[in-house]
Amino acid sequence: MDELLSFLVKALVEKEDEVKVDKEEDEKTITYRIKVASEDIGKVIGKNGKTATSIRNIMKSILAKTHKKVFVKFED
Repeated sequence: MDELLSFLVKALVEKEDEVKVDKEEDEKTITYRIKVASEDIGKVIGKNGKTATSIRNIMKSILAKTHKKVFVKFED
């Protein structure tokens, strides 16, 4: 799943080499922290957060079988 998330984000940004995906997992949650270049954060979030919401929905639907809450956080 980490590779899919990384692929989706890299397809959106200009500085692909600065994309970093960190994963934190415990018993009930999985948290992904995505770091991109400061000039690319707007591309990842999108207008009114629609791109970020779409990425979150994709990850939640894929990881639904784990019965854990999934959070995707974007940082620059």
